Amino acid sequence: MRVGISLNTPAQVHFYKNIAKGLEKRGHEVILLARNYGETLELLNELGFEYIPYSKPAISKFGKILNLPLDLFKTTYEYLKFEPDIITGFGIYSIFSSICMRKPCIVFTDSEPRISFFQSIHYKIFMPFVNAIITPSSFLDNLGSRQVKINSYKELAYLHPDYYRPNEDIYDLLELEKNQNYTLIRFNDFDATHDYGITSFGLRDKIKLVKILSESTKVFISFEGVVPKEIERYKLKIPKTRIHDVLYYAKLFVCDTQTMATEAAILGTPVIRSNSFVGKKDMGNFIELEKKYGLILNIRDPKKAIRKVKELIQNPDLKKEWRDKREKLLENKCDITKFMVWFIENYPQSFKEIREKPNKNRFN
Repeated sequence: MRVGISLNTPAQVHFYKNIAKGLEKRGHEVILLARNYGETLELLNELGFEYIPYSKPAISKFGKILNLPLDLFKTTYEYLKFEPDIITGFGIYSIFSSICMRKPCIVFTDSEPRISFFQSIHYKIFMPFVNAIITPSSFLDNLGSRQVKINSYKELAYLHPDYYRPNEDIYDLLELEKNQNYTLIRFNDFDATHDYGITSFGLRDKIKLVKILSESTKVFISFEGVVPKEIERYKLKIPKTRIHDVLYYAKLFVCDTQTMATEAAILGTPVIRSNSFVGKKDMGNFIELEKKYGLILNIRDPKKAIRKVKELIQNPDLKKEWRDKREKLLENKCDITKFMVWFIENYPQSFKEIREKPNKNRFN
């Protein structure tokens, strides 16, 4: 079987890296098409993957919209040369190519239509053309007869204990003593089209947050775009492939982003997440991680989030409490990498089997 995989973000690289390796180990040919967005290509290079870039970064949201048709045709052109039997990815690029080539398309997503008007329109456009759309079981929106719910999170495709082992040498890279307390902060740029109108920590909030945390721990900041000059010196400087080690050993993770919040929670690190996604329309995975597992604190108001940060950082047993919660999560969730390899390799029979026996446990 020949499998085409479209990669648009660093998170998607992480999701598919073990799936691609798993398919190749089973004798299938795999091609990776990668969008030049954020740190996507840099991450692929660090991981040693061969890939074909299919887009150039745009400066503005309007520029991204203008580039979209060219990117879609470039993707399809590369797939036509490869002649895949099946195409998979997270959205429009995979779907467009599959339509043009009349090949099956399997999409994975954990971004729900409920979060924004843009997202709801996005789903209405592409859903009629998807053969199967796989979502976490925590996914709250109903996507119809082609939706397959799996009891897992996309982040377990690379942070499941079978694939991820933390390396303590991260302390050396961070120039810290072993087991020295530190905090990681992540500020998003919210430059994606589906992030339009989303807000979080203001400039003063960011400065105050760093000031509070730096009084009791070493502070590192991972950020997109720019941050106030007053806190630029806290910038995290490590290879992109080591971010999960930083998350694993951090005493606390504070963020306004999405994927990294789930990553930290799955790794057993306390998470405070604050942005205007939080609320009645928040996504099911964040609600489940907070209400069922107690691994994330979702706080819409940045000022309230900062007050909670001040409270948690004083707890000497914080890390142990979260590691215990993590073990309960791992007991309940399945290995989504093994599931995806099985589903792709055996499609369409795998889809029929899931529809006939939706409650059967797989790959726990």
